Amino acid sequence: MKAILSMALVLGVCGLAGAADKVDPVGTWKCAYEGGGLKQSSTLTIKKDGDKLVGTMSWPDQKDEKLKNVHLKDGTLTFSVVRKYMDNKWTVDFKLTMDGDKLNGKATVDTPGGKQEYDIVAQREKKAK
Repeated sequence: MKAILSMALVLGVCGLAGAADKVDPVGTWKCAYEGGGLKQSSTLTIKKDGDKLVGTMSWPDQKDEKLKNVHLKDGTLTFSVVRKYMDNKWTVDFKLTMDGDKLNGKATVDTPGGKQEYDIVAQREKKAK
């Protein structure tokens, strides 16, 4: 009886671990955040390239900027992207937690005025049928 219970427990834990690996960030995400006292938006696109995640981020004034160091671990998506505004360039680091078709987390950027952090929320767009 103990052997059966032990095996059931092991299979249950392995099943939960496998479920955590099934989080899939692939898709197009509409992001919203507040910066400089203004509500702002961007579009995040994540794709698979073999076994790697790749993608782009676009804003109303900057299109298809390639993501760097895209990683998914334990339901947390991390990446960096270069944000360009006028003659300035800043690297923005993202750390977002996946919950189904939603992402929540932070974007952090070092500016000449100091480090700034923004709350980010994103919703995955529904796939066209």
